[in-house]
Amino acid sequence: MKYGQMAAAVVASLLCAAAAAQLAEYGIEGMGVVSTRDNEVRASVSPDGQRIVWGSADRSGGAGGWDLWQARLIDKRWAEPAPLPSNSTADDAEPMFSADGRWLYFSSNRAGGAGGHDLYRVRIQADGGYGSVESLGPGVNSRGNERSPTVSADGRWLLFASDGRKHAGGYDLFLARWNGEAFADPRPVPGVNTAADEIDGAWLDEGRALLFSRSVQAGGEATRLYAAACDGHAYVDAQPWALSFNTAEGMTRAPVLDASKPAEIVVTGSARAPRAGKLDIYRTLAPVGRGTAGCLR
Repeated sequence: MKYGQMAAAVVASLLCAAAAAQLAEYGIEGMGVVSTRDNEVRASVSPDGQRIVWGSADRSGGAGGWDLWQARLIDKRWAEPAPLPSNSTADDAEPMFSADGRWLYFSSNRAGGAGGHDLYRVRIQADGGYGSVESLGPGVNSRGNERSPTVSADGRWLLFASDGRKHAGGYDLFLARWNGEAFADPRPVPGVNTAADEIDGAWLDEGRALLFSRSVQAGGEATRLYAAACDGHAYVDAQPWALSFNTAEGMTRAPVLDASKPAEIVVTGSARAPRAGKLDIYRTLAPVGRGTAGCLR
């Protein structure tokens, strides 16, 4: 079987597996705590499963604009939502815990950056508090916008979106490699970038498959989640993920695997029910990716 035919079969299997295993089919995450009347976008659960961090727009009590919020697991429920001390008066959003739980990555257009939105991280201290914020530096941040950071489980790769590194058009997905001191030398993710916006990315099967969001049309706000399998060289034959509210008319984005429950994933969208506000956080089973190694290089 040729690479293209094999990858197409893999993606079809991936999409059908997700549809067949739908967790009745999905559930809203933290009604009234995480998902509220305000817009919530992109949540990340800590590897120990004891905290969740997400971005919320104009939620009362924040520093201003988009802020990062955190809730803790108490009696098996998310509770005690509070803004992070690392928030600025600008926009802070799109959080992602590192696999070792030592860092929280996020995007922000705070003062002092290289361009629009830049990528930052904050160290999580031994007592669970947050240290000082540090920029990911010129190896990643450009004069444009960098968003949606995702670090591989081994810490060697950073997947992110940028509109400041002209490639296929709009936002494209890039890979930067850890050189011992910083993430650097970003290169386009092979196979997925188009004239539309590709923004969020989540690896499946240790990078052998990719789940990501793409705008329905170039420059448009509506986004839809797609899955693609690596054929050994590129992620190919991207197809919409079979999640009922992942439609061409809506906005579904920001897939983040739950490191404490690897078979589950949280996504942002707006389902008919349950629904708390405009954009909410939902939980469902992650697609089962089966591709070929070779796209992380």
